[in-house]
Amino acid sequence: MYWCKSKPNIFIFLTGGILLAICATACKPDAKENGTLKYFDLNGYFTKESLRLAKENKTVLKTVTHNSDTESRTVHIANWELELDLFKSADINRPAWKNGYTVIDEDSVLIYKAKTPDLKVREILIRKNKGKVKWILIYDKTPESNWLGFKVRPLNYTTEKLSYFPDSLYLIEKDQHVRLMGNNHYRIQGVIVH
Repeated sequence: MYWCKSKPNIFIFLTGGILLAICATACKPDAKENGTLKYFDLNGYFTKESLRLAKENKTVLKTVTHNSDTESRTVHIANWELELDLFKSADINRPAWKNGYTVIDEDSVLIYKAKTPDLKVREILIRKNKGKVKWILIYDKTPESNWLGFKVRPLNYTTEKLSYFPDSLYLIEKDQHVRLMGNNHYRIQGVIVH
């Protein structure tokens, strides 16, 4: 997925962090209200998209950028479930979060906004037309913690913007600040070729 040869330790660090976040959220049951999910089912949606894209097996022009190093390749994605896993992990249907988001539904755009600063998923925007998803935008950031009344950033602070346009594009933009190591910018773009 990442082809940078000059700095493999950063890739390992990023991959380990992503896998840790996925494992920490994978075992939690969904928050349900009257037997149905309270919020849009991102996990279910991206599971279906992964199956559909795997079946279609379309070519993807994939561009990976780390800071100023960029590489592009035309590939067939072998595992769409893994490729879209960051999108799935942004699902907010967890019992602890069932009242954590304000829901705004206007002009065919469904918006979920975090009510408190301790939630990693800050905002989700979903545009639908006639019940069909046209695009999804997800904004994440590492929550700050309070220590003796002061806001404290963790050692590894990240912000993410995830964009998904069915049948055309997915984009993952991540800014990471690691104390003593500095800042990193990652961008993964996949253009689905028809």
